[in-house]
Amino acid sequence: MTALRYGRVAIALHWLAVPLLVGGFALGLYMTGLPNGIHKLKLYNWHKWAGASFLALSLLRLLWRATHRPPAPVVMPRWQQRAAAGVQAAMYGLFIVVPLLGWAYSSALGYPLVWFGVLPLPDWVPLDRELARAIRPWHEYAAWALALLVVLHVAAAVRHQWVLRDGLLRRMAPWLA
Repeated sequence: MTALRYGRVAIALHWLAVPLLVGGFALGLYMTGLPNGIHKLKLYNWHKWAGASFLALSLLRLLWRATHRPPAPVVMPRWQQRAAAGVQAAMYGLFIVVPLLGWAYSSALGYPLVWFGVLPLPDWVPLDRELARAIRPWHEYAAWALALLVVLHVAAAVRHQWVLRDGLLRRMAPWLA
C-alpha cells in the first residue's frame, strides 16, 4: 500500500461488497411485495445468500482493516474528518448488524439459511414466531439506515471528486489509479 492509496486487497474487498450490498437491498425491496410462491421463495434465498456473503466479506474487511494501516487522511476540516469517521464506523457496525438481524429473523421463523443451497448455517435464535415479528422491523430499519449512510458516503465521495477535486476518490477507485 502506498501512502496515498489503499492497497489492492482493501480496494478489492470494498468493491466486492458493493454488488452484494446493492443487490441484497434491491432484492429485499422487491421480494417483500411479491405474492407467496416459488419465485418469492427463490428470491428470499438469494437475499439470504447475499446477506450471508456480505456478512462474511464484512468480517474479512474488518480483519484486514485491523491488520493493515489505511493511507493518511486527506486534508480537510476537522468536522469533516469526524463526520467521515462517524459515518464509516456506523456503516461498519450496520454491515454486521443488518445481516445478523436478517439471519435471526429467518431462524426465528424456522427457515434455515443454507448458503448457496449447499452449506447449512446454524440457527442462532430459537424458532419463535413472536420473536420473528419483533426482529423483522429492526432488520428493515437497520437496512434503511445503512442505505442512508451509503448514500451519504457516495455523495461525499462524489463531492470530493468533482467539486473539491482533492483526489479523495483516487484512494479507493482502481479506475483512477
